[in-house]
Amino acid sequence: MPKHFFRLSAMAMVALLSFENAAIAADSPTLERWRSYTGVSWESPKGGKDPVVFSGSVNAPIAGIHFDKQGTAFVSTPRLVSAAAPATLSILDTRATSGPARLAAFPSREGNAVNAAPEQSLRNVLGFYVDRENGWLWALDMGFVAGEAEAPAGSQKVLVLDLKSGRTIKRIGLDGVADRKGSFLNDIVVDERRRVAYISDSGSRSAPNNKVGLIVVDFATGNARRVLDRHASLQVEAGVKVVAHGADVWPGNPLLIGINGIALSPDGRTLYWTVTTGTHAHAVPTEMLRNAAATDEQIAAKIQDLGSVGGNTDGIVTDAVGNLYITDVTHNGIVKFDPKSRVMSLLAADEGIRWPDTPAIQPGGELIFTSSSLNDHFAGSVKRGEERYDLWRLPLSERRKLTD
Repeated sequence: MPKHFFRLSAMAMVALLSFENAAIAADSPTLERWRSYTGVSWESPKGGKDPVVFSGSVNAPIAGIHFDKQGTAFVSTPRLVSAAAPATLSILDTRATSGPARLAAFPSREGNAVNAAPEQSLRNVLGFYVDRENGWLWALDMGFVAGEAEAPAGSQKVLVLDLKSGRTIKRIGLDGVADRKGSFLNDIVVDERRRVAYISDSGSRSAPNNKVGLIVVDFATGNARRVLDRHASLQVEAGVKVVAHGADVWPGNPLLIGINGIALSPDGRTLYWTVTTGTHAHAVPTEMLRNAAATDEQIAAKIQDLGSVGGNTDGIVTDAVGNLYITDVTHNGIVKFDPKSRVMSLLAADEGIRWPDTPAIQPGGELIFTSSSLNDHFAGSVKRGEERYDLWRLPLSERRKLTD
């Protein structure tokens, strides 16, 4: 093949990338690294100095984030790499913009104790949800911690906690609808008015034949049901690799995560989800999920494929007017899906973002998401003292007070 072909191809590629970047920049908000932390700490600062960094900070990356009505930030530090962190669910002091992330265990250190009663204490939280209408926090406990092949009996659960006091409002066990060896209870979203929660089970611990599924939890009855068990729309997509910063994630030991991020439309009538080891977003009417008499076949018949997101994904969230925002780990940014126009587009991206994880909407309407190089932490390739846990901010055009 002539050499000039390669030169022209390269020039064409540069032009194409330049065009894409210009298109993103022309009508999109600007990403800002809002907070950047050198590790985490559960200690109090003394003498005006930064608090002492937790010795196992490199094994306690910040993953999930959500805000209450007052703008207080709650974060999760899942015990997937190590079980040593003093808490897996905490309040983050966002007034500090640098140094280690200043964390306070929620509801308490005792309430996060690994060696306490597994049915009562928070052992390993990745996904959780702040319920602003009811003043609650719904904590999804995966049950197992690093080093355990099986979640202890009673440890897979949802704890509904009072945001002010930390008191347990309700405990809903999940052992009957989740596999203690194969499940990976990843994320939770709540219909605050109906008090119904939806949980994604990525089934990662049973890979490569992931035991994926959706779990529907009713607060009033305390009942939990599993639906769409191992359905293709929740499953790892064949032939898809997870790519971050231009490289395959975990070559030779590919990352296999099924359904991950889930979100609800503002009226609670539509549930959205994405698959990390996949490229598509899906939706289904929640009326079907809440109907205990509906079969998996009937529910599956109502699933909509919203099309390709363009890359691999992690967390998702909707804003007050119903737009869906998806973290794109392949392109280091945020994808927006407009349910009215049905258009999926890369809204903003930045090379400084390393594994965008959980997106959340602040009370003022801005999008905040975590970025902690989770894939590198779980691979053990981040050296102690070099961990950086960032929070990125993206102003949205559809800003509206959510504190009404």
